[in-house]
Amino acid sequence: MNAQTEKFHIDGPVGKIECALDRPDAATPVRGIALVAHPHPLFGGTMDNKVAQTLARTLVQLGYVVYRSNFRGVGTTAGTHDNGIGEQDDLLALIEYMRAQPGQHDVPLVLAGFSFGTFVLSHVAKRYLEAGGAIERMVFVGTAASRWEVAPVREDTLVIHGELDETVPILSVYEWAREQELPVVVVPGAEHFLHRKLHILKRIIVEAWR
Repeated sequence: MNAQTEKFHIDGPVGKIECALDRPDAATPVRGIALVAHPHPLFGGTMDNKVAQTLARTLVQLGYVVYRSNFRGVGTTAGTHDNGIGEQDDLLALIEYMRAQPGQHDVPLVLAGFSFGTFVLSHVAKRYLEAGGAIERMVFVGTAASRWEVAPVREDTLVIHGELDETVPILSVYEWAREQELPVVVVPGAEHFLHRKLHILKRIIVEAWR
């Protein structure tokens, strides 16, 4: 991602979890921490996916210390794909690790996911909030509403979707969002991976944070 990216491992429920950490530059005030979740591992998804990296890079520029991790069986993360169930436990373990770092115990937390990562994060957020945790905001890109049971999310969640998404048809996202009266930001002409539209994704997030 950049020369300052730190790669490391933490202990997870079934073994080591491979993680990456990016920090704002020295001139940018730190405003919180963020976790980015990547797309489906059985279809090539990793924490270095270009959409996941764009989410991370944008949040770093907004002042967040950003963590990413590989799901089970990806890279050097232990375990095998668990259909998003064990993956929730792993992300909760990473959030616990993030909160345990100096100065990060009570700072704002942002959760951002792409595709399969939105499904996992929706349930992570639900469990984390039920356990008494606090989340500043969530960002969902390519919300996987047509393929998995994405949990309801908070009303201030930023939902971004490509108009021409062939992997997750936008109508399924509308159906998921409609029950929650949740706005959806549509990127015209964009497919699932937002090819040649990542600059628009970044702009939408930055403007939402204003």
